Amino acid sequence: MAVSGGPDSLALLLLAATALPGRVGAATVDHRLRSESADEAAMVARLCAKMGVAHETLTVTVADGNVQLRAREARYAALGEWCARRRLAALATGHQLDDQAETLVMRLNRGSGLAGLAGVRARGTTPETDLIVLRPLLGWRRAELAQVVSAARLAAVQDPSNENERFDRVRVRKALGAADWLDPAMIARSAMLLGEAEAYIAQRIDAAFAERVTLAEGAARMTPGQSDFEATELATRILAYLGSPASRSEVATLVARLRGGRNASLGGVLARIVGGEWVFAPEPSRKS
Repeated sequence: MAVSGGPDSLALLLLAATALPGRVGAATVDHRLRSESADEAAMVARLCAKMGVAHETLTVTVADGNVQLRAREARYAALGEWCARRRLAALATGHQLDDQAETLVMRLNRGSGLAGLAGVRARGTTPETDLIVLRPLLGWRRAELAQVVSAARLAAVQDPSNENERFDRVRVRKALGAADWLDPAMIARSAMLLGEAEAYIAQRIDAAFAERVTLAEGAARMTPGQSDFEATELATRILAYLGSPASRSEVATLVARLRGGRNASLGGVLARIVGGEWVFAPEPSRKS
């Protein structure tokens, strides 16, 4: 499991070690972004030693750019390598109900589609790997987990970035806390229901892909149905297959052109109308 030393991850450590004694391991990622991070990782290591939980500190370098995004990328890369090295079946993280509610509000504010609004899932995979990620605390409130840590007489790490309003999540967290008429539990429930809907739609798109799309080496043929949503999802998968992934909005524009009877190109792929089918293939090279 990933244990940063914050209240959520410490609660995860305590609960997991109690539920599965001798069957869990922990890793702390030191991003080296704060002077206190090494001491915090050492604190988690000492606690794990007392509990009989194998622990390792993973030191990473965070690339320039969006700090939170780059730190997340570095963290999951290190955790994925750690799990593979130790042949662990899954990685557990301390995401909880309030995190889920915040994620849904943030993504609503960005105009996300269904997949984004479904929030984080109780079971998923790490970025760029097939490693299973488990989030067993999504039914717990942040305050409840803090009580677990307090009852164990532990002092959790308090990351100052959690109060920095430069970050979208911090602003959303504070706004939700100030809006007592909003119920984070119900917001998180909406994310869960949207996740169920997204999973069902994904199954339907899988079936439509098998029925309507024919793949060949370096090309694809698609029989469009009546639904623009379905056509956009299928075309998005085709473009990814051809090595030209594109955003949903870009693919929707391509679909609209094809619906209007015009050929379209996107990311080096030409989509042509041939009879009742749409044919996707790399654009021919232009002769000088």
